[in-house]
Amino acid sequence: MAKILLVDDDRDLTESLSQVLKVKGYEVETAHSGQEGLKKLLEVKPDLLILDVMMETDTAGFEAVYKIRSERPDSKYREFKNIPIIILTAIDQVTNARFSLDQEQSFLPGHNEFLTKPVDLDELLEKIEISLGKNKRKV
Repeated sequence: MAKILLVDDDRDLTESLSQVLKVKGYEVETAHSGQEGLKKLLEVKPDLLILDVMMETDTAGFEAVYKIRSERPDSKYREFKNIPIIILTAIDQVTNARFSLDQEQSFLPGHNEFLTKPVDLDELLEKIEISLGKNKRKV
């Protein structure tokens, strides 16, 4: 059973998505800030991370991705460098900016998917399946 860490400051969203993901057979852990998410990443060692952007700061999710994807040899997150990350955010609605995770032009390092809120559950489940299938973390 794949383990997913869901990080979002919207507790209603984390609760409802957790229930859906559990019904689909995933083990789900939640966190409600970027900092809490990084701490839980080390504790629960998930197979996939679903991450909001705007939490305790407007860029908390982006900051977490940069820490996780860091090339520094002393990074405490180095075992998660290749973990699939799905960014689930409403940043485009708040800032009116459109973000793309096209690998040629991406502003975030590593393999990531990007979905906007409100999320289409079928699309999210498809991205989870694809991400887990293509990017199994070597343990």
